[in-house]
Amino acid sequence: MKGQDILILFKLVSLQLQRGDSAYLVENTSARALESSLGVSKSEVNSSINRSIESGLIVRDRQHGYPKVNTAALLEFVCSGLKYVFPVKPAELVRGIPTAFDAPVLQGELESLNDIKYVWPSANGSERGQAIKPLFKTVPEACEKDKKLYRFLALVDAIRLGNPRESKLAQKLLKSAVKEK
Repeated sequence: MKGQDILILFKLVSLQLQRGDSAYLVENTSARALESSLGVSKSEVNSSINRSIESGLIVRDRQHGYPKVNTAALLEFVCSGLKYVFPVKPAELVRGIPTAFDAPVLQGELESLNDIKYVWPSANGSERGQAIKPLFKTVPEACEKDKKLYRFLALVDAIRLGNPRESKLAQKLLKSAVKEK
């Protein structure tokens, strides 16, 4: 499992939620379309999808062949094991895009104990905070293009970073978000 696998899996979930018809999904889940929207090469997209199929996180649609995420398995992995596979350690102060507890999805949900925010480093960022290394280098740019994806990955970071109470809240919000239409 690689960081871009999580990025691609949540992009596929986002696409499935945005518009579930098969023609749209066939077109937008192609390696070329995912390369364009995520900044991940076509060969890496294909390798990632194959890894996810092998692990049971993706199944192919029987009728049209597009990749469908096994959301129950993805949520189980993210909630139970992701922080051990992809640990995170806040780094230096940088300009970037708010993530985890400082992302819009969690604003007002938790009381902050300090004034320092968590951000993905990005020249386009509007906030200054402690750098959180994203799961893949193109996460900030991909999230600027897709607000659902941003919501999912910010919650994933909250799970990776949080103490049990914070992580539990982020898990609850993520589970609810992947079921929304």
